Amino acid sequence: MATGQMKLGLFFEGLGHHTAAWRDPKVDPAARQSLRHFVDMAQTAERGLFDLLFTADTFAMFGPDDPIVVGATTRASRHEPMTLMGALAAVTRHIGLVATASTSIYEPFHVARFFASLDQLSEGRSGWNLVTTLAGANFGREDSEEGISSEERYARAREFAHVVMGLWDSWQPDALVGDKASGRYVDPARIHKLHHQGRWFKVRGPLTIPRSPQGRPIIVQAGQSGSGRDTAAEVADVVFAVQQDRDSARAYRDDLLQRVVDHGRHAEQVKVLPGMVAVTGQTRSEAEDKYARLQDLIGESLGLTMLSSAVGIDLSHYPIDGPMPYREVQDRVGHRMVIFDLAKREGLSIRQTYQHVVGQRSHKVVIGTPSDIADHMEDWFSAGACDGFNIMPATLPEGLDDFVNLVTPELQRRGLFRERYEATTLRGNLGLDIPAWGEGRA
Repeated sequence: MATGQMKLGLFFEGLGHHTAAWRDPKVDPAARQSLRHFVDMAQTAERGLFDLLFTADTFAMFGPDDPIVVGATTRASRHEPMTLMGALAAVTRHIGLVATASTSIYEPFHVARFFASLDQLSEGRSGWNLVTTLAGANFGREDSEEGISSEERYARAREFAHVVMGLWDSWQPDALVGDKASGRYVDPARIHKLHHQGRWFKVRGPLTIPRSPQGRPIIVQAGQSGSGRDTAAEVADVVFAVQQDRDSARAYRDDLLQRVVDHGRHAEQVKVLPGMVAVTGQTRSEAEDKYARLQDLIGESLGLTMLSSAVGIDLSHYPIDGPMPYREVQDRVGHRMVIFDLAKREGLSIRQTYQHVVGQRSHKVVIGTPSDIADHMEDWFSAGACDGFNIMPATLPEGLDDFVNLVTPELQRRGLFRERYEATTLRGNLGLDIPAWGEGRA
């Protein structure tokens, strides 16, 4: 069972997480290109006392490279996340700043330097979302990892993460002396080379940035397969999850935390935050109408194309209002597994499935009054299904405004959420211990 108060992340996705959000009358399609738009969201989330902001990233389009998808969605448009997070660090004081960086494209020194820099400039509020996405064609090479197994890909990612953590521990906490009288800026004896030589990486070090105010930036992961869960259990501080119902979410969290213990870590030092699309209204019918309008804006061809890509089956040959053609496949991992299981469990048609999957990207949707939303969150949290939630507004800024103005006060009234920030760092607000220096170099 989760204890204390829940933690909240804001997964901000440009104009909103619903695929058709940009078509909503209250959404400005051009706002995705505006820094002011992101500043307003960050400051609203901080007013709502969220633990962290999170943005995903990829070096190519999200979803299929198809003219229908390119033309009908915002997926071809994406800012480089470190630039954005650096800008948001200047206009916020408390909220954490978590961005994605791929172990398949960058080198460990790049990632260590990116997030250590952001951490210093934000005074201890940065976090790295570890992913293994591929986009080698945009870098003049083929995706050499496409043929390797999931186990091997994640093994490489784990070595990558350990190199990054080792680099973050290049400087002892008291290495920066700054003694003007003696002319001694740093103590060289307290700055250490890494000298890592592993299967995939050879990195000398040291990193050129002092130790983080929070020990080291937090690491976020979203492992769903066995290899992904092991990676999260070994290196992550926060884990994003995608389960659709409370029992499967609790089973996922129990399994993950047991793996954490098996890796010699303390279970309370890892927070599991499932994604949740919250659609809120003053009345339940108002909230339901908001979501129904968005669902109606998903074009049939777009829905079929995106769902076909997600499940690996050309669904255009099946009746759209007939059942999903559920089948067993060897690579039923991650979102594909969630989609098949959802369709089978709830008896969804293809149209209903793409409305679930394309609309909210496979995450749980909760629709209703502030009390309805809080009831759901309390039920999952009290049952030990999560340590909080990664909130995914269907539209922005309206969905975030609704959550902060309506749901947050209800959670506070129930004693489930903070009324002020407890610490000055992201790690502190998450209730995570500062790692001992040298732990990352093991």
